[in-house]
Amino acid sequence: MKVEDFDYPLPEELIAQEPLPRRDDSRMMVLQRNEGGIIHSYFRQFEEHLKEGDCLVLNDTKVIPARLYGKRADTGGRVEILLLEPANEPAGRGNGPAWLALAQSRSAIPLGETITMGQGELTARVEGILGDGTRLLRFDCGSEDFPRLLEALGQPPLPPYIKRSPVPQDADRYQTVYARREGAVAAPTAGLHFTPQALEALRRKGVRLAFLTLHVGLGTFRPVKVEKVEDHQMHSEPFELPAECAQQVNDARREGRRVIAVGTTVVRVLETCASEDGRIVPCAGRTSLFIYPGYRFKVVDGLLTNFHLPCSTLLMLVCAFAGANFILQAYRQAVSAGYRFFSYGDCMILLP
Repeated sequence: MKVEDFDYPLPEELIAQEPLPRRDDSRMMVLQRNEGGIIHSYFRQFEEHLKEGDCLVLNDTKVIPARLYGKRADTGGRVEILLLEPANEPAGRGNGPAWLALAQSRSAIPLGETITMGQGELTARVEGILGDGTRLLRFDCGSEDFPRLLEALGQPPLPPYIKRSPVPQDADRYQTVYARREGAVAAPTAGLHFTPQALEALRRKGVRLAFLTLHVGLGTFRPVKVEKVEDHQMHSEPFELPAECAQQVNDARREGRRVIAVGTTVVRVLETCASEDGRIVPCAGRTSLFIYPGYRFKVVDGLLTNFHLPCSTLLMLVCAFAGANFILQAYRQAVSAGYRFFSYGDCMILLP
């Protein structure tokens, strides 16, 4: 299977640079998977497409202010840092928190270099360089002080296709209203459309809400650099599917109720934790599950998702769920109709 089969033309002006004034004003394309039907709607009508008893599964990860700016101690050159995740180290090693990160400067940042952030409130030393260019940074503060300093000095890690600097509203809008477990360096964007009122309306209708966690990392968005889909290796990301969520999903399946995933991250966790007969087992760990056409879904009946980058693993997952021809036809309609694409853009819901 060729990666280029998942390409599509996208005018740059359709890439959303700002969130809409209201989260639920986003447009929503409704796709009936079995019938091949396409309806144009708005997210504020999302509730109308769900039934009493549906199990709606959401990712409650919280985006950290993972982008930092600093200066190199040796040259004074500017450095942009994107934190990826805490380093997995043996207990007691080192004197401060260690993180895996990307660090960009005009010239390569060598081992041992020190980077200073803010007015000297925080410094980091490069203690390792991995094969993929990721660096191990050791910060000079205590682990209990690091979240406070990160909140003060960090910025929302907006994706590179948003061609502007973060503004104060991004701290709120590049975050779901139900985010509670810190650790993501990118938002689970399908959830950005929900408001507290929308969630309450779903509960009143009898829709069951279930929560799991996948801390979205850079690997989800890294470009596919191989020609054949099957040759791509997904980066792993940490997740947790608690017992309560597992029970809610299992009860829904046993009783013939639909399981609707909010976002591709939820799909990957549910499918990772599912046995061959579709039963969910509570678990925590890391997943590198790569879903592309030919995959047999065991759990998910419906999917709410944003519009994804051409040739991305996210688009491949959606194509696996509803058929590549159908999805690419829908994307062509979305382009023609002027939908807004990617993180701050519009969405689609795929239903049985």
